[in-house]
Amino acid sequence: MTDPLPEDLWPDVRPDAARRLMAAAIESFATRGYHATTTRDIANAAGMSPAALYVHFPSKAAVLSAISRSGHEQALEMIQSVVTSTDDPVEAIQSIVQRFVAWHAKRHRVARVVQYELQALPPEEYQVVADLRRRTEQLVRDVISAGVASGRFKVADIRSAARAVLSLGIDVARWYTEGSKPSPGVLGRQYGELVLGMLGA
Repeated sequence: MTDPLPEDLWPDVRPDAARRLMAAAIESFATRGYHATTTRDIANAAGMSPAALYVHFPSKAAVLSAISRSGHEQALEMIQSVVTSTDDPVEAIQSIVQRFVAWHAKRHRVARVVQYELQALPPEEYQVVADLRRRTEQLVRDVISAGVASGRFKVADIRSAARAVLSLGIDVARWYTEGSKPSPGVLGRQYGELVLGMLGA
């Protein structure tokens, strides 16, 4: 099993109907794309009437915004937890990459919507998500900077290196499917080793 159940992915979203709508939206957005999906498509996939969607979300854009914000918040929290757990930049960057890549593989449908439908977000929501992305990238830059300062990494451009590290994980969502090999955990470990080589560790 790859993508988790809605209650596992969004434990704080209430009621269950809202989670079902978000899960249905992910399936529709991932299959058809945001612009080709209608609110009727989402409601039908969730087993509800079209009017039921508006009880929980004011628009299709609001559903996308909830999905995108949640995904970016989870990524930021995941990286923050790694950064606070170790002072070793090599251990930190390897763990960040392992977890970031595995998340994008295991939850590839969610991640595909989160990462590749950004331009469809309303301007205000886009700014919220852009801030989450900046904070995430800054954490990775800080880890790489610490590695360079300690002589553990050899990197000419820290900003570009951080973007490359994150891009490797994000791209996994583009090609990973239920039948892809290796498993998300193994892929994460492989990418972790690749990134250490890329950073000259």
